[in-house]
Amino acid sequence: MTLGNIVSTLGLEVLTPELSVNGGADVEKGHASDLLSDVLAHAPSGGILLTIQVHMNVIAVALHAGLSAVIFTEGMRPEELVRLRAVQEGLPLLATNESTFELAGRLYALGLRGRGQAESE
Repeated sequence: MTLGNIVSTLGLEVLTPELSVNGGADVEKGHASDLLSDVLAHAPSGGILLTIQVHMNVIAVALHAGLSAVIFTEGMRPEELVRLRAVQEGLPLLATNESTFELAGRLYALGLRGRGQAESE
């Protein structure tokens, strides 16, 4: 499923409108964590991250892990400097007021899986 489809299907807020998500990268996997060392160790390259962490290190970790986008859950929004850094690096940032648990379930229902999980699981 493309990032643009995910955004429109789930009604996510695009925090980086300077970066197009329409069409966007194909996203098949995701990872939900607020522990950045866990993201580095386990997030699938090309996947999306669900987190409530909104500081600059989230951008650095997401880029290092090769993620396609970051979704801030629970109504969290990064400061403008963090948002601008993501734009500069080409990393789409998205947001929702939904809980991480609820959003993860909705993404799973759309066919996204965690690292190492086949779609048939």
